[in-house]
Amino acid sequence: MRSLIVHNIGSGFGSNAIFEFQRELIGRGDECILRSLGKRVPAADALQDAEDFDLVVVSGGDGTVTNALYALRYRNVPTCIFPSGTANLLFANMGNAPEPAAIAAACLAGTVRPLDISEMTWLDGDGQRVSRGFGIMSGMGFDAQIMATASENKHSQGEAAYFTAVFSNLKPTISTFTITVDGEVYERTGISCIACNTSRIQGDINLLPDCRMDDGILDVMVLATTDAVQLIFPILAGIIDPQGSVLGRPRIERFRGAHVKVESSVPLPIQRDGDSMPGLYRGYEATCLPASNLIVVDQHSPYFVQGK
Repeated sequence: MRSLIVHNIGSGFGSNAIFEFQRELIGRGDECILRSLGKRVPAADALQDAEDFDLVVVSGGDGTVTNALYALRYRNVPTCIFPSGTANLLFANMGNAPEPAAIAAACLAGTVRPLDISEMTWLDGDGQRVSRGFGIMSGMGFDAQIMATASENKHSQGEAAYFTAVFSNLKPTISTFTITVDGEVYERTGISCIACNTSRIQGDINLLPDCRMDDGILDVMVLATTDAVQLIFPILAGIIDPQGSVLGRPRIERFRGAHVKVESSVPLPIQRDGDSMPGLYRGYEATCLPASNLIVVDQHSPYFVQGK
């Protein structure tokens, strides 16, 4: 087997687990190339020859992984996600076993599933259209404020940085959102409007229980609150009732569709898979890219199908 590992050495806490994985992956006669990512080597450049390999392994945090998957969209390259970041939410949503040896075993077993990623588009400060991929959630408002605050402490605090950031932003900006979902227009007031490709967050809390990465649609949620304290209700509901069949998700209103356009009554920050964009914006668009990537899954994953 000929494999390519692209690894962001700046992700997370600098773990060497990727090298343990590499040892488990390589057998006699195999070839494995490792390329490091960084500001000078973006994922798209490192993956230009991805079709020359039997397997591509993407190692890094959610931002690194999503950038790589976006670069690989519709290229039919079997791809393994290796969690090397702080939160690794995309990997957690996939549900594979996290041990390096288990991930290597899944690669060798070769079970892949066509999963969705999505695309977010917005206008930058010069009025130029910018398009980027996302695998988990992208949105505007309170969520982006949290990501911007947490980014300063992720390397020292890990996932705790996100919870610390919530308590640093207890009075978020309230906006009226005009939301167009597959041509249908809605107007709602809240502190965030978020497009979701999948929805499991820190603490294994699933905000939208049946939001999946293989359904070809986006789930759009509005956090219909006036302050951060009210978010305790949907979080507790997610802990007590993971399936959402009894308590639902109070303070969250949901829409579903393949394409969404969001406009805000006030300028707000934007985030994409946990990476905050500099500046304030009046809106964004998001589109699901169905079955865009062939992702390695194991028997623990909800996306695993026996014999496929």
